[in-house]
Amino acid sequence: MQTFFIVAILVLGFLITFQIAKASEYVAVLRGEERSRKQSNKINAFMLLMFLIIGLIGVYYCNEKLKGKILGAPASDHGVLVDRMLYITLALTFVVFIITQVALFWFSFKYQESDNRKAFYYPHNTKLELIWTVIPAITLTVLVGFGIFYWFKITGKAPKGAMEVEVIGSQFKWEYRYPGKDGVFGKKYFKKTDEAKGNPLGQIWEDPANHDDIYIAGEDLHLVVNKPVKLIIGAKDVIHDVGLAHFRMKMDAVPGIPTTMWFTPTKTTKQMKEETGNDKFVYEISCDQMCGKGHTGMRGTIVVETQEEFDAWMAGKKPQYATVMDAAKPAVAKDTTAVKPVAAVLNK
Repeated sequence: MQTFFIVAILVLGFLITFQIAKASEYVAVLRGEERSRKQSNKINAFMLLMFLIIGLIGVYYCNEKLKGKILGAPASDHGVLVDRMLYITLALTFVVFIITQVALFWFSFKYQESDNRKAFYYPHNTKLELIWTVIPAITLTVLVGFGIFYWFKITGKAPKGAMEVEVIGSQFKWEYRYPGKDGVFGKKYFKKTDEAKGNPLGQIWEDPANHDDIYIAGEDLHLVVNKPVKLIIGAKDVIHDVGLAHFRMKMDAVPGIPTTMWFTPTKTTKQMKEETGNDKFVYEISCDQMCGKGHTGMRGTIVVETQEEFDAWMAGKKPQYATVMDAAKPAVAKDTTAVKPVAAVLNK
């Protein structure tokens, strides 16, 4: 029944629109086609001018209302540079936007059809074409240059002493791995992956470097404030994307092709709660690549804390290797040798 009503409403709307169009044609015939066209031009020109004015007011209002309130200030060193590049791009494009849109709508109003003016045929101007080609080309080249510079900075070699964290995406969750005290990740092989046997990342247990690696799933990702961190990113199934909006960072997670990026968190979670006035604030890691039906729910949280707090949190974690080995040990049989038969005791 609901489908029937929807179809009926659509059909009715079409019929009404069709009848209005036909009525407009009859009115134009009765009043004179030329006179009707000129009147329509005047109305359209005025409406275009109003659209320009109201639209610019709307742009200004939205900017003032939402400026800095969606994500807040960047919370990483690279984030400051990314925001700076964004503001420069917005400033340049805003100037172009104002000039072109004001000219477009003002010309539509000022030069509407008139019996007192004839259209001027202006087919070609080499100087004008050079100006609107060369200037945008130079501007875009500079902006692209900044983008490439920042990109290589983000994906380049991390500073010495940076902590490393492996981030693995799969439908529809994030998993993490920290190197142990040796600071080295153990080797992996995708054919070793077996969640039922406690090896969700395919670690090779014969590699000693794996024996102290910490595996984290279903928990927060912990990072240290003012300490560079290199993320080694991968995926198990389809392409995902590590989105760190508060740090202004993102990177694709591709099966079989590890990608990397590094940054330095500059504000703890506690500091951001104070700055935003939101006690429930959390840093979020989201999937920024459509990866299936559960894509929108593929979220995690990040805790940025001091080195002391991070060390205390890490001290409570057990290496995945130890967890697997403990689970593989057979149950210890009860020792009955110390219990002597009652008859033996009585015979003494």
